[in-house]
Amino acid sequence: MSYRLLVPLGALAILIAAPLPGQTQRAATKTATVPRTPDGHPDLSGIWTNATITPMERPARFAGKPTVSDAEATAYEKSDAQELQSQDGQSDGPLIRAAGSSGTGGYNVLFVDRGTELARVDGVKRTSLIVDPPDGKVPPLTQAARDRFSSRRGGGILGLNYDDVKNRPLSERCVIGFGSTAGPPMMPVLYNNTYQFLQTKDSMMILVEMVHDVRIIRMNGTHKPSNIRTLLGDSIGHWEGDTLVVDTTNFRPETAFRGASDNVHVIERFQRIEAGTILYKVTIDDPSTYTKQWTMEFPFRATPGPVYEYACHEGNYAMTDILGGARKMEAEGKK
Repeated sequence: MSYRLLVPLGALAILIAAPLPGQTQRAATKTATVPRTPDGHPDLSGIWTNATITPMERPARFAGKPTVSDAEATAYEKSDAQELQSQDGQSDGPLIRAAGSSGTGGYNVLFVDRGTELARVDGVKRTSLIVDPPDGKVPPLTQAARDRFSSRRGGGILGLNYDDVKNRPLSERCVIGFGSTAGPPMMPVLYNNTYQFLQTKDSMMILVEMVHDVRIIRMNGTHKPSNIRTLLGDSIGHWEGDTLVVDTTNFRPETAFRGASDNVHVIERFQRIEAGTILYKVTIDDPSTYTKQWTMEFPFRATPGPVYEYACHEGNYAMTDILGGARKMEAEGKK
């Protein structure tokens, strides 16, 4: 498995950015200078990164502040870096636990390559990925979603199933990247936040460095029947002016974002606001899970690359050890 710092294996973290009034008008002005394809649309092809330390939900310290001054941002970025370094050598600090180590010593600070700055959009630093609701928080769950999540708990050790390799999470099996890095939505995670976009008249290919996932967005098509479901869903794109709009449905249950229902609809908007920046805006529409739609926004920045090959399973004894550990706990009467 490749890693921007040339280190293997990964885990779990979701960090990003959010929007501002007046942004649309200013962004539209900038798009006049971006590269275009022969058919006149902005050319999104290239190698990009969405790495940032902006969290998905707004921290309590920034309550009521969707943006911060550069001075405030610098102070936050410095304290974040110091906190991360203070955990170096630990196996269970907060950030290392977020990486999936959970006290096992499987990760250390070297694995954390999520950028060093809050995301800057429209000239200012953002305090959360979520821009709607305005408080920067995920909306409350519906009662149906709470009942659904409750029914999934229990069974197996720690509420998870350790009876068969195929019952383990897809990212643990190196089938797909963790944290919705391939999306949609395409979220920044702990490392390997590099993407290659290849645009043609009929499709858009997005190669994700994490687990070398590949998304194919079909232009101006129609969705497949609802019984045909794939890990990354079924993505259909169309242009609205200079913005590429992508509608994705037909997710498999294992990959529906944050436990969404079978009917979740993800709407992405890609706008190349300048040569080195794509503004990415994504809305989660799932009335069966959330009490309202919610939206995130953050930039993809041009990066030299390359997109490294990702080798997740070479020399990986984790699966055998995980299932073997479960059998030992069962033998000791631990459930």
